[in-house]
Amino acid sequence: MPQLRLALAQVNPTVGDLAGNAALVRDWCRRAAAAGAPLVAFPELMLTGYPVEDLVFRESFVTASRAALTQLAADLTDDGLGELAVVVGYLDADGPARVTADAVRTAGPRDALALLHRGRVVARYFKHHLPNYGVFDEDRYFVPGDTLTVVRLGPPGGAVDVALTICEDLWQAGGPFAAARAAGVGLVVNINGSPYELDKDDVRLPLVAGRAAEAGAHVAYVNMVGGQDELVFDGDSMIVGPDGRLLARSPQFVDHLLVHDLSLPPASITELPGRVPGVSPPEVHDHSDVGVGAGAGMRVERVALPVDPSPPPGEPAQGGVAERLPAVAEVWQALVLGLRDYLRKNRFGSVAIALSGGIDSSVVAAIAVDAVGAGNVVGISMPSRHSSSHSRDDAAELAKRVGLDYRTEPIQPMVDAFLANLSLSGVAVENLQARVRGVVLMALSNQEGHLVLTTGNKSELAVGYTTLYGDSVGGFNPLKDVPKTMVWRLARWRNQAASDRGEIPPIPQRTITKPPSAELRPGQRDSDSLPPYEELDPILAGYVDAELGRDGLVEAGHDPATVDRVLAMVDAAEYKRRQSAPGTKISIKAFGRDRRLPITNRFR
Repeated sequence: MPQLRLALAQVNPTVGDLAGNAALVRDWCRRAAAAGAPLVAFPELMLTGYPVEDLVFRESFVTASRAALTQLAADLTDDGLGELAVVVGYLDADGPARVTADAVRTAGPRDALALLHRGRVVARYFKHHLPNYGVFDEDRYFVPGDTLTVVRLGPPGGAVDVALTICEDLWQAGGPFAAARAAGVGLVVNINGSPYELDKDDVRLPLVAGRAAEAGAHVAYVNMVGGQDELVFDGDSMIVGPDGRLLARSPQFVDHLLVHDLSLPPASITELPGRVPGVSPPEVHDHSDVGVGAGAGMRVERVALPVDPSPPPGEPAQGGVAERLPAVAEVWQALVLGLRDYLRKNRFGSVAIALSGGIDSSVVAAIAVDAVGAGNVVGISMPSRHSSSHSRDDAAELAKRVGLDYRTEPIQPMVDAFLANLSLSGVAVENLQARVRGVVLMALSNQEGHLVLTTGNKSELAVGYTTLYGDSVGGFNPLKDVPKTMVWRLARWRNQAASDRGEIPPIPQRTITKPPSAELRPGQRDSDSLPPYEELDPILAGYVDAELGRDGLVEAGHDPATVDRVLAMVDAAEYKRRQSAPGTKISIKAFGRDRRLPITNRFR
């Protein structure tokens, strides 16, 4: 059987940085060529970054994307890489948007990939299935394609056929993968911008295996890695055989070049029109229709390239199967990468955190230290008369353990100045303390250039247990999509990981075990205002993530009175969440990106 050495470049593009992303492609193409791979694939919308959202509607951005693609093809040849076949995602458009009489869009922006070879764009493919759920709004942005691109590599008798697809094409049955079977290909390459969710890596492998069976072909799945606003991409690129067997898999959350040798069935003996036996022109195109099966209605464009797919002499390339991370470790890595890239890509060099000695601020501080180093993290203790000595001691102890810049700014004199001029009591005084702390944090941010990290977890945000313009102040929230019970699990895991490496655990044990409290009044505990988090979080998971109503939650075994109380708090806090900082998405239903409800809403 013919052999193909394939390279999958799992890399980290930045939205809008066309020059920087093109430079990444050139760098990783050098690595692929050095590894002896004649074909290398990059992620979805690699040149523009993903997702581009409403940049799609800027004609200048589309023009810049197309120009960058043309320049990249030329630059690869100048780099001595012209013989390498390069699959790269980019933004395209086939003219102004056109709509037929039955409201079907037939032209406009396209989520596209291009095949580059010998300084030219020799083939293109437009994404067929457009997702419109969760974080995806692609029906808003793109027009679907109706043509499958099949690339033939190699001379007659030793050639292989490779189909090219994009992301959601893999997640839906029919369409391109059914067309690929009808076209008789041996390999389907699928380029992705697939965001991370907890345990999503367990979903992908069965999915890829199912599509491989549908296509009757190997499937190569390449995904991007890195953070983009609330989204984080975990890579998890893989190659699966037609029988569903996993052949190679990349590690999660890191840049990686997966190189693997495949034995593929020979291409159809049918000669492409215009091809002379024994002669290999630069490329030959052929168009046909797929008229049978679930792929009916898709056209096939065939492109033949004079690229020898065979690996060079020597040991075969075995990409290996990287070990999957345990669930809590996976979440930690996602949060670290999401924060690191948010800072790096938005040119923030340091962060400031209100370090209270509580579990949330301690976990955020540990995440920040892992993301950007202790020298770039400022922890600020802002005690009031209600701050316990053990909380102040725990904050100082964490700062000592991890080595961050620790400062103390007592807020009681500032609170007293407000109270001397305002007649406040009860919750208003509690919230005043939180807002004074917010003022201190933002003043230091303005003075020294730190990005303030807020520390509210998903459970608190869900029920509105937060003070607007107080503890909610900040430019990014690493725990925004992390339930309180998961925060404790993360703390224990991070401490254990440190102990396993012979390091000092970053989070004091008392911080993990003591009852949570905002410490805004004498003897205050979270349980004064909320159900125990062990009860609260399952209700929130049902209501927010699973979209269960009251009856469904009660049927699931939750106490009716507690359900009524929690749902009332969640619904009333929508206006607070609308104003909250962005934060890394780790669940199937994150506030902001996934769950978008009207603030004014009387449905209960």
